[in-house]
Amino acid sequence: MSGMIFFEIAKRNIRIHMLRSSLAMLGIIIGVVAIASMGILGNSMVLAVSDSLRTVGDSVIVTPHVGGTTHGFGGGTGGGSSSLSISEQDYQQIKRVSAPNVAIPVLQTSDRMKLGVGTDDIVAPIYGLNPDDVPDLLKLKEGGYSRGNSGCLVGSKFADDHKIKVGTRIAIGTDGTKGTLRVTGIIEERGMAFDVSTDSAVVATKDWFDTAYNRNDYDKVVVKVKNLDDLPTVKTAIEKQMNKRDTIVDVMDTRKTMETIFQAFGQITTFVTAIGGISMIVAGVSILNIMMMSVTERIKEIGIMRSIGAQKKEVMWMFLYEALILGIAGSLIGGVLSLLGGYAISSMMLQTTKYLFVPSSLVNIVYGVSFGIVVCLICGIYPAWRAANLNPIDALRHE
Repeated sequence: MSGMIFFEIAKRNIRIHMLRSSLAMLGIIIGVVAIASMGILGNSMVLAVSDSLRTVGDSVIVTPHVGGTTHGFGGGTGGGSSSLSISEQDYQQIKRVSAPNVAIPVLQTSDRMKLGVGTDDIVAPIYGLNPDDVPDLLKLKEGGYSRGNSGCLVGSKFADDHKIKVGTRIAIGTDGTKGTLRVTGIIEERGMAFDVSTDSAVVATKDWFDTAYNRNDYDKVVVKVKNLDDLPTVKTAIEKQMNKRDTIVDVMDTRKTMETIFQAFGQITTFVTAIGGISMIVAGVSILNIMMMSVTERIKEIGIMRSIGAQKKEVMWMFLYEALILGIAGSLIGGVLSLLGGYAISSMMLQTTKYLFVPSSLVNIVYGVSFGIVVCLICGIYPAWRAANLNPIDALRHE
């Protein structure tokens, strides 16, 4: 007999039991949407974090080691506990071993400040940087870099939150005791950062910071590595130089840290996608149950087909066609709806949908649709095999 006949019989049976078939497809749709949407969300999270960290993936960050040493910085051998700062002498050593890469010393604190007459005081981070180092570390959204000690830069979020423009004056310290700074530029948004988090901060010059807070040492040193392949080499060189006798600094390779973060996000994505896969397995069990019911209801019909010459494989394909129709229809509908699901989840959790239509996100829809079709086909194999192997005589006698 022609294979198309059995395909038409399969379609007819689905139409006859439309409600039952629709409920089975609904399970497949939910499973595909769950798998694809969770995959899209996970990939979008990875891309969002990657974009946030793209400006710091070329850095080695040196910070004071907390605890465990009795040696001071700068090669001193004092008996007291080490200062949680990096001396000028240590900075010069770091700068020397990391050359020709740029080593940027960073001063950091937090303080109260007033943004205008009659406004309430706010507390924000303050960084002190050498003016010559700032262009290597920070990019401006508007305005210009500070050169004199009376100027400063502010982060884009800080500027937006407090309606600050270029030219605004900020009084630092309670009642302006640390002086007044004029905003000369607004820094581009940097997002999450390992080196300096400037989005909600004020960046002043090192000289102003030294005068205002009586500081001549550093909180960290950021080494901007020109060739990313040299990151491990620079990190190792700094550790060997600075930690000869005791561990006095901690050295972080930001690219390695980013890889660890992305690996963790990948594991989370796999986990949530597996949860979506459970719903697909449940839908597959539903398909298996429906197919078994279909076989039981059509035993006599199967007996008649076999008695007029239908072969086992043709009967088997008739039921496999039915499972495939349900699987393909449900999976394709689920694939379309998963775009809407991915859009909604990305909007709510990431506040952006710009990562939705990138290939690495869309491929999750292909995975979800393919998995749905394969699950339906697998769950239809046993009922189809059972139908094909019914004894024709016994099937004809079935009431």
